Amino acid sequence: MANNDNYQQAANRLLTAEFSREAIPSITDNGETLTVEEAYQIQFLLVKAKLEGSSVNRVAGKKIGLTSLAMQNIFGVYEPICGCLLSNMEVADGGILRLGELIKPKVEPEIAFLLNKDLTGPGVSVSDVLRATEAVVPSLEIADSRIKDWKIKAPDAVADNSSSARFILAGKLTRPADLDLSLTGLVFKKNGEILGTAAGAAVLGHPAAAVAWLVNKMAEFEVSLKAGEVVMSGALTASVAPVAGDYFEACFDRLGIASIRFAD
Repeated sequence: MANNDNYQQAANRLLTAEFSREAIPSITDNGETLTVEEAYQIQFLLVKAKLEGSSVNRVAGKKIGLTSLAMQNIFGVYEPICGCLLSNMEVADGGILRLGELIKPKVEPEIAFLLNKDLTGPGVSVSDVLRATEAVVPSLEIADSRIKDWKIKAPDAVADNSSSARFILAGKLTRPADLDLSLTGLVFKKNGEILGTAAGAAVLGHPAAAVAWLVNKMAEFEVSLKAGEVVMSGALTASVAPVAGDYFEACFDRLGIASIRFAD
């Protein structure tokens, strides 16, 4: 698919699917060969169109996906993937998200990084990330695929802005120097029942390692992370599909709790 016109057509289809809430077949279903690197070109065009279509929307940060070796093996890739977070994707902590806004959302608990310094790769380390981080906060990502029934391959996900949809940040800010994020425990709950438990090490051994990977990956496209941006470092547990009335909590040791409720 190495053709700018084809990239733009794919971006347009994904944009229409998101606004209409009508999923489309996999981009690769028609026999097209699409690499992950080509898929990033589609993603950049998709994000550009979203920004140009709004006078108030802006880049809020980035998200990282496929941070576990198991998920990478399932998708046949050797590294995580990433997408762009826009300001209109943020939902208030403890707020209500209407399912009708999305197609087939899934909820994931994550540790988010709030940056107070720019980060430019290559060669960025975990220590560099921690020094550039003002605070870490409990968060929830609401992923959604514009590809029908989540029947995606890695290039489909990347092109679709790595299935970005919404994100929730808790209000409590914690300096990363005050704790070992790899040992930070999580209890993920739905309607008060435990769905899963994990520690920060579930994300590439340390959540800051995922952020370092992101910065170095984005350097391939001459993109940097900016002070003031947020980075969702990756899911610590399996994602869960919500139904109306569900209430989710990501409860982190020493970090606090992020929550969201779903309605029709």
